[in-house]
Amino acid sequence: MPENNETNKIHYDLTNVYIAKLLTAGETPTWDVPKKLPGAISMDLSAQGDTYKLRADGIDYFVSVSNNGYEGDLNVAIVPDWFRQEILGNTLSEKDKVIVENSLVEPSAFALIYEFLYDKKHRRHVLYNCVSTRPNIAGENKDNQKEADTESMTITASPLTDGNVKASTTEATPESVYTGWIESVWTKDVTVGA
Repeated sequence: MPENNETNKIHYDLTNVYIAKLLTAGETPTWDVPKKLPGAISMDLSAQGDTYKLRADGIDYFVSVSNNGYEGDLNVAIVPDWFRQEILGNTLSEKDKVIVENSLVEPSAFALIYEFLYDKKHRRHVLYNCVSTRPNIAGENKDNQKEADTESMTITASPLTDGNVKASTTEATPESVYTGWIESVWTKDVTVGA
């Protein structure tokens, strides 16, 4: 790990993507143990929210910006069966071991843990309250090339009831917190101010 005076200047590859099913919401949310989502290729989530401006005295007298979380696409090599069952609510038939998607089943909320590689110290992140659409169905013949097709899902990350949307490590994050980031969902410690 770098010294505290070394700061990141760039980030690149998406890696270490984990999913932790939200078990209980409310004042004290809890999550299941994170599971690795292998084959993460890319993620592009846009900030969601509105800007309200009140014009008075010939100026923007009052400006308010809302934080409604993030929404966008997560692209993976293949969505694993455990994600389809535990998060998307698909079922596995007992005898024939066939996975079944049912339109009456709602997906489960989850925390999305991920990491970007940085030039000095990789930064880890968590989006606390996500839901996912079903992955798109796509395939293409590519003139005898063995270029893989991928699967994409739209992720919506909303605020928890306390307003928290996302948390990220910093260069000053203690090593114990940094290494434990993918073992359980980090929640706000008592030393952090509002």
